[in-house]
Amino acid sequence: MAAIDDLKNLLSLDIHQLESLVDILKKEKSCLSGSDAKALEALTRDKNALLGEIRERAKQKIRILVAMGFRPDSGEPSRFIRSAGLTDLYALWQQADTKLRECHTLNENNGRIVSHLQKRLTRLSDIFRGASGQQKLYGAKGQQTTVSSRTVLASA
Repeated sequence: MAAIDDLKNLLSLDIHQLESLVDILKKEKSCLSGSDAKALEALTRDKNALLGEIRERAKQKIRILVAMGFRPDSGEPSRFIRSAGLTDLYALWQQADTKLRECHTLNENNGRIVSHLQKRLTRLSDIFRGASGQQKLYGAKGQQTTVSSRTVLASA
């Protein structure tokens, strides 16, 4: 029973910190929209600290589950918890999973905003360099690069 209580405590901490992460990601979005670099830097530090703690707890949870008989190659931990009949623990696991998915969605949205800002910065730098009317090539990740007369494509 101590293992189950430990898992419940770890999941409760996860849920609390994932709620904090949701708040940080929402603030991050507003900072990205408003171009507030100083606030964004502080939020990034806070976000990284939270993620580090969540990762450490994930390792602890897996160790506890393995000690309870879970085999990582047998499927998802939630299925193991549900099949063991641990309804309270399963409810906490699902709640943490829902918060984690919400964080993932918010983070993807922020990633799209960053991508658009990078594209805008690239276009502006092309204009400043006088390369806005020149042809562009696509890189390996789909990003556009300007081909200018100064760009060396190959040399012998």
